[in-house]
Formats: sequence, structure tokens, C-alpha cells
Amino acid sequence: MSFGSKELFPKHAFTMWVTNYDRLPTRTRLQAWGLPVPTTCPLCNTHDETRDHLFLSCCYSDQVWASVFARCNPPAQRFAVWSKLLSWIRSAHSRRMRLLRKLVSQAVVFHLWKQRNNLIHNSEALPAATVFRFIDKEVKNII
Repeated sequence: MSFGSKELFPKHAFTMWVTNYDRLPTRTRLQAWGLPVPTTCPLCNTHDETRDHLFLSCCYSDQVWASVFARCNPPAQRFAVWSKLLSWIRSAHSRRMRLLRKLVSQAVVFHLWKQRNNLIHNSEALPAATVFRFIDKEVKNII
């Protein structure tokens, strides 16, 4: 799946591309590389931080996705694994809806990763509703 397009934010597309290949330095990956870091997700402090957990099943990301789906056509069920998110993006019946789903997914991934880093490095946590407002504004500015 291509994540680049002239209509998309390059930083969102790049983050999504790296995430798709599971190459973001999540805490479980950092520990696997031998770094002495806790593996717990900084957003929920209950599960190990993996790509699928951080972006799809963490209670914090779930709140963001719930707000997103309140605005657009929600899937029948939430994504438990990354491949289900990609399938949802591809399954749109029109080109415009596929683009919208791609834009939204990229924005969600980018802002969740940004919030995760902000929490780790600056000890600043924004409410999920605030993160959603950033996503909503950016997507509206594109379309």
C-alpha cells in the first residue's frame, strides 16, 4: 500500500510508512535491542508498548479512534491488528473515501506517536479529545 500522495502531509505519510513496516522504536523494540527501558506503554501504563497496542488497542488510542469514527464511516468492529486497519483503508468503495481513510489513519498514527513522545520526553499528557481536535483540524484543512 502506498502511503504517499501530493494531498497528504509528508510527515504523516512517513510516520505511517515506518509504522507499517513496524520500524518505530517502540519500547518493546528498544528493549529487544538491549536498551534498559521499561516496556510498558506510556499512554496507558498497563500493556507492553508494541505497534498494534499503541495504535490500535491502547485505551488512549481507542478514545482517539472512537472520536474519529464518530465523524466518519466506522468499521463493523475495531481493529485488533495492523492488517485490519490496512484492510479498512483499502475496502472503501470510492477513491475519495479511500483517500479520506488514508488521511485520517495517517493523522491518527502521527498524532498518537507525537503524543507518546511528548509524554516520554516532556512528561506532558494531552487529553485524547485534544489530540482528536488536532487530527480533525488537519484533515479538514486538506479536504
